[in-house]
Amino acid sequence: MNRKISVAPMMDCTDRHDRFFLRLISKNVMLYSEMVATKSAIHGDREKILGFRNEEQPVALQVGGSDKKELAQVAKLAEEYSYKEINLNLGCPSKKVQKNSFGACLMKEPDLVAECLNEMVNACNIPVTAKTRIGVDHIEDFDYLNKFVNKIKEAGCKTIILHARKAILKGLTPKQNLSIPKLNYERVYEIKKENPDLEVIINGGITNTEDIKKHLEICDGVMIGRAIYQNPYFLSEIEKEIFNTNNIPSREDVAKEILKYLEEEVKAGAKVNHIMRHTVGLYHGQPGSKDWKRYLSDNMMARDSDFKKAKHIMTIVQNNEKANQINT
Repeated sequence: MNRKISVAPMMDCTDRHDRFFLRLISKNVMLYSEMVATKSAIHGDREKILGFRNEEQPVALQVGGSDKKELAQVAKLAEEYSYKEINLNLGCPSKKVQKNSFGACLMKEPDLVAECLNEMVNACNIPVTAKTRIGVDHIEDFDYLNKFVNKIKEAGCKTIILHARKAILKGLTPKQNLSIPKLNYERVYEIKKENPDLEVIINGGITNTEDIKKHLEICDGVMIGRAIYQNPYFLSEIEKEIFNTNNIPSREDVAKEILKYLEEEVKAGAKVNHIMRHTVGLYHGQPGSKDWKRYLSDNMMARDSDFKKAKHIMTIVQNNEKANQINT
């Protein structure tokens, strides 16, 4: 499994439409689903919740829960649905997640986490991984984190993703938890040095290929979230600089392909805005980007059956492409 670069699981962002879109730009990065609660996966519409196109691969399922039997059941489902990995969320600080006793609050229950992960490992043949923070509330010392990581390792996990911030469970929103707690990359480096046999993926505030390369000197992989969602074509730079890819699609190529996908999905019952909202940042920082965003904003909520209107987006694509050619 190549986890050298991965796109972080993000609620309301990394759904199957977004993953298909991102895969048009990058063939090499690892993609993750939004966090899926165990009860939703077990009792909900499984095809809607867990289904995805093969073109999205490699893709991992992130799950949230603290009932070991339920987590084992979802691990089996992940394997049945052909996910390449199942990842346990141990870092989400939202009140709703805390209320259901999973996410970052589980950092305070290392034995329970170990039991849950061990059940998952024994229930499936795909890799079981964990994504966590470097601390929670007042707990932020290295020894606690290292013991927690070792519990995870002993449970059968060979890969851990570390968000280089602690989580603050009371007083901060999930959004504030992404920026207010200070980044501490050195703490992640310490964990890797102390656990050389563990695959350690670093996450948090990484926005350019120079920093990616620096992190890869010590860590086994880099996970990026908001920087890619806000500027998805950043993946083209990653393909070129990190994976040495030569044949990278242009923004226009990507837009044309997503329109083909849009037509298929709308015919199958998908809503235009559920797909195209993920493409708002495609022309981030480019001439005409405001026109692109404005057009999407004005037309994404059009009647979904009126696909001809959605196709007018191509006019903006072509105008952007011409502007790019003039300005390069």
